Amino acid sequence: MEEQVLYGIGSRLRHPAFGDGVVVALHKAAYDIAFIKHGIKSVGKNYDQFEVIEHILAENSISFNELETHIARVLHRFSGISEVVDLGDKWIDGTLILQPKDSNQKNKEMPIDTFFHKIVMVRDRLRVMEQRINSSKHMSDEEKVNLQQYITRVYGSLTSFNVLFSKKEDHFVGGKK
Repeated sequence: MEEQVLYGIGSRLRHPAFGDGVVVALHKAAYDIAFIKHGIKSVGKNYDQFEVIEHILAENSISFNELETHIARVLHRFSGISEVVDLGDKWIDGTLILQPKDSNQKNKEMPIDTFFHKIVMVRDRLRVMEQRINSSKHMSDEEKVNLQQYITRVYGSLTSFNVLFSKKEDHFVGGKK
C-alpha cells in the first residue's frame, strides 16, 4: 500500500479544476486550500491529482505571518495581483511636470497617478525579488545577504517618493544607521 503524502500549511499545489492554491489548514481528513480564482476549498487528503509546486512537510508548523507571506508570494507570482496602495489625497488628479533648464525645450507632463502606479510596481517587484532571493535553494547565505544589502540601498534611494504615499506603512525604508 502506497503511503499518503501529507502537505503542510504553505504547500503550493495545482489542482486540475481549481488551479493554483496554497494549503491554509489541515484537518483530520481534508486540507483547506486557498485557490487564487476559487477561494478556499476543502479537498480530501486522499486526493492524488495535485501537481506539487512547493511541498512543505506537514510536521513543520508555520506562523500566520509566514502563511501570509506564502499566499502573497503565490498571488504575486501567478496572478499579477498587487496590493492596493493609496496615493496621498493632495496628489489625486495632480500632474507631474518635468521642466528642463533650457526654456526652448518642452516640459514633460504626466498624471501623478500614472507615475505613482509605476513607483508602486517597482516596490512590488523589489518585494518579489526579495522573496525569490530568500527562498532560493541555489544561493549561499552570504550571497543572499549581499543581494539583500543592494535591495535595501535601492529602497533607500526610493525614499524621496514617500511624499506620494497616503499611509506611512507604505513608505520605502532604507537601511537604518
